[in-house]
This record gives sequence, C-alpha cells and structure tokens, in this order.
Amino acid sequence: MPRTDKTTATAARRGSKAFGASARGVAAVAVAAGILLPAGAALAAPASPLPTPSPGAVTVTKAGTSFLTATGINAGQPVNVAGSTGDYLYWSFPAEAGETNDIAVNVTLPPAADRHGASTWAVDVFDGLRRRQACTAGAQAPTVAATETTVALNCTLRQVRAWAEPWSGDPLPGTYFVRLSTTSLPEQDLGLPIQVELLVGAVEDDNITPEDGDLKTPLVPAVKPGAVLPAAGAATPAPSGSPDPAAQAANEEDGFFFGWFDGWFDGFSSRWIWTSVGGVLAAVAGVVGFALTRRPRRP
Repeated sequence: MPRTDKTTATAARRGSKAFGASARGVAAVAVAAGILLPAGAALAAPASPLPTPSPGAVTVTKAGTSFLTATGINAGQPVNVAGSTGDYLYWSFPAEAGETNDIAVNVTLPPAADRHGASTWAVDVFDGLRRRQACTAGAQAPTVAATETTVALNCTLRQVRAWAEPWSGDPLPGTYFVRLSTTSLPEQDLGLPIQVELLVGAVEDDNITPEDGDLKTPLVPAVKPGAVLPAAGAATPAPSGSPDPAAQAANEEDGFFFGWFDGWFDGFSSRWIWTSVGGVLAAVAGVVGFALTRRPRRP
C-alpha cells in the first residue's frame, strides 16, 4: 500500500476514536442531565401552603415585649398588631407531641419615601427552656430593599417529640415563644410604624413512632413576673381559709419579743427594731472598748 494510503487510514482511525469519545461524553452529559433534572424540579417545587386561620378564631391585637410578657395565642388564631420598627415582639403558643408547627409572618413596612435603606427581619422560635429551635424550611431572615412595601417570613419547626435527651435540644411538648425583630436597619428608620400579621399552624401526625420514654410534664415556664416560686420538694401553701403554721409561729415569736411595741412604731417591722438595737449595742461596745484600752494619763 502506498504511504499516502497508510496516512489516510491512520487519520480515519483517529477520527473514529475521537468521534466515539465525543459520543460517550455526550451520552454521559445526557444521563447526568436526566438524573439532575428531577432533583432541580424538586428543589423548584412550591413551598408548603401557609397555615389557614381556624373558623371563628378571635383575632389577637397585642404582643409582648419579652419572654415574661409574651402574648398567648393558639394554633390557627390570627394576630394583627400595630408596632414600630426596632421593637421586639413576643408571642407564645402551646405545642403537643406529634405536631409540626409552621409560623407565617407578614409585615407591612412604612412607605418607601420614609425609609432610608434596606432592612433585615428575623423570626425566631424558642421552646419552654428558651432554647432556640431551628427552622427546617421558610424564609427566616429575609432582607428587603427600601422600595418594598411588605416582607414575608416563615419558619417550619421540627416535629415535636414525646421525649428526648436533655442534651439533644429536640423540640418537646410545652410552650413555644415566637420573636419578631429587626436585625439590620438604618438608624433613621427606627420608630416608624408597621403592621404585623402572624399565624401559627399545627399539623398533627397520628402515626408517630413510640419513643423510649415520655415527658412527665410539658415545658411550660412561669410567666408571672415578680411571683416567688416554691422550691423543689417544698410543701404546697395552705389554703387561704386555714392559717399557715410557719407564718403563725413567726407571728407568735414577733408578739413575744415585740408585743410591747404595738402602737408605738406602726409601720416598722421587727427588722427595723433589731437594726436599731444592734446599732445602740455596737456604740456602747465601742465606748467600753475605748475606755478599757486607752492609756491612763500621767499626773
């Protein structure tokens, strides 16, 4: 075979190999595209529908400013509150085992002409121990431009468990707190009026798997500021109609020592009297000690 024919055959074989490699590359890209397209379609799927108000539910028109003053609401009860930018607004709601709660917030912002820049809003959820709970879906901290008129926030919590280890931080039955705040805002925009709409939804799952244990009591914190709680294991206070033995004994002791002061120092307690007596005794002790320790004068 002439040299020219050999060169032509070699070039043809190289061209066929290159074409085969290109075909395999195209097939691989097609397969990868076929695998990734469903995943992309799943990621682009619309989010779960927002909760709907319960029929006949009364609209709540106030909010708290701290955990202790959080306004109590129920799932399906709408909230419509007027507030100001920069405020911390708190609500609380109960949750039971097997529920998956979804919090939807819609904030109507001040007019664009009154604002000076973008703002970032955040909705945070805490359990009865004030541990921050993570959101599995939803826009938890969106940033809106100065031209926007509304901002929508959403937080879907994990399913409430019937029991969990103390270190796990999993959601447990009890009271949950919702806090709406502004994390980033121009200082000139502080105090501008806003309108907040909030709704908490609850989806119950009756087919939950039994846990290894059960929470003895729900995580419901005390929300009475200033009230003194009894210590663990302490006896419950006696009814109002029956006298308290400890208080009665204290009154008898005060009457034994200070009964003759009745009418003389109205409005003063035994603590004031003991303080006064202690001060007098300290002064006397000081004078006596000085008299005993001072040097005698020489004639």
